Amino acid sequence: MRSGVAAEGPGFLIRRVLLVGFMGSGKTQVGQALAKRLGWAFRDFDQEITDRMGLPIPDIFRQHGEAFFREVEERVGADLLLEEKVVLASGGGWPEAEGRLDGLPEGTLSVWLRVAPEEAVRRVREEGFTRPLLAVPHPVERAREILAKREIWYGKAHLALDSMEAGPEELAWTIEGFMNERGQGEASSPCSITNGGREKPRPPSPSA
Repeated sequence: MRSGVAAEGPGFLIRRVLLVGFMGSGKTQVGQALAKRLGWAFRDFDQEITDRMGLPIPDIFRQHGEAFFREVEERVGADLLLEEKVVLASGGGWPEAEGRLDGLPEGTLSVWLRVAPEEAVRRVREEGFTRPLLAVPHPVERAREILAKREIWYGKAHLALDSMEAGPEELAWTIEGFMNERGQGEASSPCSITNGGREKPRPPSPSA
């Protein structure tokens, strides 16, 4: 389930977890599950934008354009990344900027939830196609194009997990385990690791 390349770096105390990834990767569901496990708050970039603007995301795109949306998204992200003991779900396009994941505030653990474009479109369809960037005649092709451009940015996250191999609860358990492995919320920065082909861990049963 885990993937990536280990890299050396100084240790740091984890004060917040930032989930990044393509639309439909499950950032909100995983974020809510992880926040519950940690006893932290959960904040969603898109929901915060909606609350501040008083408009749903599709209407912001339609009335003001994508460039305006990205400006608001940048301000929202900067504000939320100042909070502590919080799990954050970024917008799918938020990491697509030079230095954004490289310049995260100290104490931020970034996690990339990976998803294939076909699965992303399937999940978005279940939501009723509320994503403006996929409101096109051939959404899978469009998803492939967007994801191909963004993967270089997503790949800067400390940890990469396949969101198609496990559900939100198991992914949350895996992230919490990664944090605990580093010693009570300590992690190496940056540090994406692989399970080396071993059988992936399973969360304990509810009765455990």
